[in-house]
Amino acid sequence: MCSKIIAEAHTFSKFLRTFQDECQDSSVYEEEIQILKYHGDKSPLHNIYSSDRPVFICEKTVPKIEETYEEKEETESDNETHGSIADLGPQPLTIMKARQLLSWYTMSQNSNVHSGANPGLNPLWVRCDMSDPARTTWLGAETVYSSNKISGVKLYSVTCKDATVNRASFITLDELKQEHKKRHHPSSSSMVTKGTSQYNLFGSTVVENTTIESQSSVTVDFKWNHVENILEIPPLSSVATLNIKVGSGDVRSPVFEMYRELEFLQDLAEARRTGETEWREPVETRPAVDLIKDYLEGLQNTVKTLQESTSVNEVPKVKTEPAESETSAFNSLIERGDLDFVEQLWVWMRKSVTSFQDIGDCLKMVIKALQYGDIKPWIHRDSSSSLSKLILQSYHGQMDPVSLTGLTPVHMLLEMGLGKMRKDYTYHLMGKELTTLNHLSYYLSTEVDLQEQVLRVRKLHHLLEMIVTCSTFLGLPYDRLFLLTQSCLQYYKTFPYDESHEFKLQIKPALISQFYHKEQSVSWGVEVSSGQGPREVKTSWKLSDHPLVDHITFDTGETTVNGDVEEAAYFATMVCCSLVSLT
Repeated sequence: MCSKIIAEAHTFSKFLRTFQDECQDSSVYEEEIQILKYHGDKSPLHNIYSSDRPVFICEKTVPKIEETYEEKEETESDNETHGSIADLGPQPLTIMKARQLLSWYTMSQNSNVHSGANPGLNPLWVRCDMSDPARTTWLGAETVYSSNKISGVKLYSVTCKDATVNRASFITLDELKQEHKKRHHPSSSSMVTKGTSQYNLFGSTVVENTTIESQSSVTVDFKWNHVENILEIPPLSSVATLNIKVGSGDVRSPVFEMYRELEFLQDLAEARRTGETEWREPVETRPAVDLIKDYLEGLQNTVKTLQESTSVNEVPKVKTEPAESETSAFNSLIERGDLDFVEQLWVWMRKSVTSFQDIGDCLKMVIKALQYGDIKPWIHRDSSSSLSKLILQSYHGQMDPVSLTGLTPVHMLLEMGLGKMRKDYTYHLMGKELTTLNHLSYYLSTEVDLQEQVLRVRKLHHLLEMIVTCSTFLGLPYDRLFLLTQSCLQYYKTFPYDESHEFKLQIKPALISQFYHKEQSVSWGVEVSSGQGPREVKTSWKLSDHPLVDHITFDTGETTVNGDVEEAAYFATMVCCSLVSLT
């Protein structure tokens, strides 16, 4: 019997070692067990267990179930009947099977059982069906090293409880310490407690029982030592880290109108690339051609000489206020007052054009006015668009011929928008002294093609969204905004545009205490530990507003109202560890 178990352990470890060395991320053992390989935050254990090595996850192999559909109607009779595979999600193994796998793993790491210097295996975790009295959802094991040799194996168990609002049912800190003592027998003085918690500071909101979904979220993670009570508020001595994930286009954002402007810019870029686009509903009700005609006539009536360039940018006969839907409390704070002719032209066309024909007709009127000397508009010295070059030529009475055919008008308008929006972002970031022109050079470069220029402007907008969110809604001070700006600029020089990326920013808890002191945490945990180095063992207990295990269905509980405070239901998860010495 003993030799059979040893042989089974050897076969299993050989399979794991082969899988460990292969590039594939999944494999099947004995038909019924699927083994997956995970790295870092992608692991389903990332809220429970962390490791700097890849992790093996064992689960039950999900059978492929073919679902046959009825034949299509006559109009679709040429389509063949097809099937689909039901997605059952990850499936757990029985507790007995999980223990067997871990015993094989542990035995295979024991040099007293297997001769030879085999390298250690990656940590192994097994999904469990919670059928035992302890309600075990995971069992895990990892090798422990001493002087580069395997000296033991740490065994883990994860148990879970359904959500509840009954705070009295939670384990006490003393009970958790006693649980740790029962397993590891440390002295009271050698035990260390550490706390963690997370709060939502910004994200989806509920207004009159209606949830306003948001792609943006700002959470804060706290870590501190010397926990005194369950669910205690993090002390001001905690280490606090903001997790900032902002999705552009949130209607609550003070720069939402800038986002709409960026959307139009991206539409033009796509139209230039493909030759077609879906035109958005115009902000202005009047036709684009009529607006630009009035704009040019206003300039002709106002401009006398180039020296009167200050008044060139005032258009007395054309209303300059944005449509009512575009007003924003923050726009007035960052709106530039030095828009040149090309930028103002962009603003009007962006709000009114609804076709390629509109763009071409508007630019024809502008170029004709330049050719006849009807206008002598002022432009920024560093303006580099095709239209800006024509304007400079018009100062000397000689202009290159322009053929406004095909996609040339779109190309010209896209250049105008890029120039204007680059200046907008530069104005805000440098005006707040958050960066320098040198640090923005990558994003302002015109040496790359227009598609890449649009992408870099989009990155600048994402940066601005984050800065404005943190300054407007959280009131972060200058030094934190400066560090966030530098972090984002550095990140986007290397990585592609990614709104799902979480930017990290350390912060003093006192700066945001008014937010989290009056809120309930979305997660709260305490860890009791003893021992040092590879022989350190931990017992942890965590509360969360959602299950930390994805292969079990839990009772979600209900929120209750205690006075003026709505108390949320918490799921409880306990992680226990045992150290098995192999030397």
